[in-house]
Amino acid sequence: MHQGQGGMENLGAIGTFPPLKVDSYEASVGPLGLGQRHLLHELTVGVLWPHRPDDLDLFLSLGKGRLAVDEIGRPLASGMYFPMGEDFAMLGMMVTVPRLQAQGAGRALLAGMMQDCAGRDLRLSATRSGYRLYQAAGFVPVATIRQQQGIAVPFDAPADLPGLTIRPLTQADTPALHALDAHAFGAPRGAVVDALLALSTGVVAERDGKPCGFALLRPFGKGVVIGPMAAEDDAMAIRLAAPLIRQSEGRFVRLDTPVDSERFVAFLRGAGLADYDTVTEMRIGPHRRAAEGAVTYALAAHSLG
Repeated sequence: MHQGQGGMENLGAIGTFPPLKVDSYEASVGPLGLGQRHLLHELTVGVLWPHRPDDLDLFLSLGKGRLAVDEIGRPLASGMYFPMGEDFAMLGMMVTVPRLQAQGAGRALLAGMMQDCAGRDLRLSATRSGYRLYQAAGFVPVATIRQQQGIAVPFDAPADLPGLTIRPLTQADTPALHALDAHAFGAPRGAVVDALLALSTGVVAERDGKPCGFALLRPFGKGVVIGPMAAEDDAMAIRLAAPLIRQSEGRFVRLDTPVDSERFVAFLRGAGLADYDTVTEMRIGPHRRAAEGAVTYALAAHSLG
């Protein structure tokens, strides 16, 4: 394990959470920050998540978390939350080493984070292994998120849409992107959008000189990821995704969509992004995603929504 004892000492110096008993392990729980990134990376590698260290740095810079380690500093479980606005938070990066799943570590970390987020509406992306844990904690399902990914291949260009222009994103578009994303996502998350913009290229859909949709592309995991994306309908979403996939031809591309649209997914398949997996979006509190106007067609990440 990477620097196991050092990680334990760092957590012990700042840890303020009660210890856990996990199977036969005495686990210490401390804050999860940039100083513990190597331990979080061990956990994600252990469950075959594709996150690169740079991907984890993005999450760690935007959220707060907890990390459980054993007596010699080996990571056992993690969890993070990402406050957005005054009354909302995403939960994510919930990872438990496979041999200890269902032993209570994830449940304890989830309970602690929910206490930290008291008074906020919550949302998360539940894997199959985590679904019952979140259901027992009071989360209800919202939608199925379809993970489409693969090596981008040539495809027929979609037809232009009357009155709609797709153009490269510029810095001047930032205020409009903030507004479109807040509407589609259901909460303001300016810090998240700004952090993603610093890492991304993108395109904007414009009608009558006004942005009405957008999509971002950034390095992630095995290649690149498209998201977030906000679009008014399937046709706009396809027109936004097309140039980003085309510029990534021959590379590994991923897109996670919460929209139940066979037309949009069929386009992605035709461009090389095959069906890979699904997770269940779950919530506590009202359903905040927009249902009309610009809606979310692609997540920024499972942990960020």
